[in-house]
Amino acid sequence: MQQSFSGMPRRLYSASPSRLLTWLDCPRRYRMQYLDRPRPAVRPPRAHTSVGVATHNVLRDFWDLTPLERTPARVERLVRESWIDVGFRDPEQSARWRDRTTRRVTEYLRGVDRERQPLGVERTVSFHTETLAVTGRLDRLDDRDGELVVVDYKTGRAPLSDDDARTSLPMALYAVAAAGMFHRRCERVELHHLPTGRVLSHEHTAQTLQRKVAEAESIATDLRRADADYAEKGAGSELFAPRVSPICTWCDFRAHCPQGQLIGPEKSDWAGLEADHAAGSGSPTGTG
Repeated sequence: MQQSFSGMPRRLYSASPSRLLTWLDCPRRYRMQYLDRPRPAVRPPRAHTSVGVATHNVLRDFWDLTPLERTPARVERLVRESWIDVGFRDPEQSARWRDRTTRRVTEYLRGVDRERQPLGVERTVSFHTETLAVTGRLDRLDDRDGELVVVDYKTGRAPLSDDDARTSLPMALYAVAAAGMFHRRCERVELHHLPTGRVLSHEHTAQTLQRKVAEAESIATDLRRADADYAEKGAGSELFAPRVSPICTWCDFRAHCPQGQLIGPEKSDWAGLEADHAAGSGSPTGTG
């Protein structure tokens, strides 16, 4: 175990919001994803992940176009160029979802001011406290009348509410980071749910943002202890018990977790798509 010298400042614990949330979701998955070397093999992406990644890529590349180029025809081309044909049941299903994604993205962008360039697109932001250094990448950062707004795209089929924006730890941390980096007020966070076209939002205060930072610091304290125990004991550490739930049927590391396999049969590659009602409960909300 690494020793510290008397009088030396303690090294900051560095983590992304995703790393923090993975620990909360399942310590076993956290260990396999971030600590085990070599990392256990991950299953191929499912179709809903392919849809989500392609959608995010289009919404990123759209802002690289000039305002005159930001047309429905160009969006359709961007979808074709960004499409990831992985995880679908067959080519026909992939083609249907490519067309559906084109319609969704086009309809979403009709409601966006295409003349107003975002302050940041897939922008890396960071900040640190006395104990924690956070680095992550937000989907979009808007400048609206001098105030910054954090935007996160959602492509999953699960319905969302304003509560999801209020409780989101990553979005709160992004807001804190953006405010510090640009020296501007950043308290509004928005989830843009493309399947429904809804915008779910929350207005933080300095106090609620500070509570989110304290939450992140608390998780990081647990992670520092868990990482050190792993460094000493390896996979024999008892701090990485699986947190079994219906989500285990979707886990990318399921093949390496006997406890998770007992929850039920693994979901099909295309189970996360809206048209497949066999997806059942406990399905993920998709990427982003």
